[in-house]
Amino acid sequence: MKKNGNRKPLIFLTDEIDFPPVADAHIDGLVAVGGDLSPERLLLAYKRGIFPWFNEGSMVMWWSPDPRMVLYPNQVRISKSMRKVLKGGQFQLTKNTSFEQVIDQCATIKRKGQDGTWITQDMKKAYLKLHAMGVAQSYEVWEEGRLVGGLYGIDLGHVFCGESMFSTVSNASKFAFINLARELDQKGCRLIDCQLYTSHLESLGAKEIPREDFMEILKNE
Repeated sequence: MKKNGNRKPLIFLTDEIDFPPVADAHIDGLVAVGGDLSPERLLLAYKRGIFPWFNEGSMVMWWSPDPRMVLYPNQVRISKSMRKVLKGGQFQLTKNTSFEQVIDQCATIKRKGQDGTWITQDMKKAYLKLHAMGVAQSYEVWEEGRLVGGLYGIDLGHVFCGESMFSTVSNASKFAFINLARELDQKGCRLIDCQLYTSHLESLGAKEIPREDFMEILKNE
């Protein structure tokens, strides 16, 4: 093990599929590095409140930030303009019909202040395996037959772990996210894990909560 600037040991994962407690994470949320992206390890990570996030060519890095950005599905915020969009018929929504297209778009869409993508080819292959298992799900937004928005994430039943979303026309990703929240609320899902703060997510009703509170919800199915 090696020390980093936070004066905590940097944990390197072995072939054993396990993770250290998230309470031992570094101040920036880094839990461990290394390991692989096998379905078994990924599912265990999400159930432990941990997600992978790293750049191409880097070791796999596993995170559990504190605080945690979340949305309670029944608290999704819908503006007056979005209510018109939801009722207007501009967009059509499908689910799990174009998972690979959604993840490709999320990987290639240009985002302000971001250079490159964390959705590497290895990440894509890993989530395609989870999708084939019925765990990773996508929501697609169409306009006149074109895919213009969508999102994907991991469905744990009581918690939906959002991974990424994209939009090529105004309001398309909001359309997907609001419909996701409505569906999850109807199913009794307790929480959408949004991972990290963005003003876009905050505008939709997401907020930061202590990691400890997030972990309590995650543990209590």
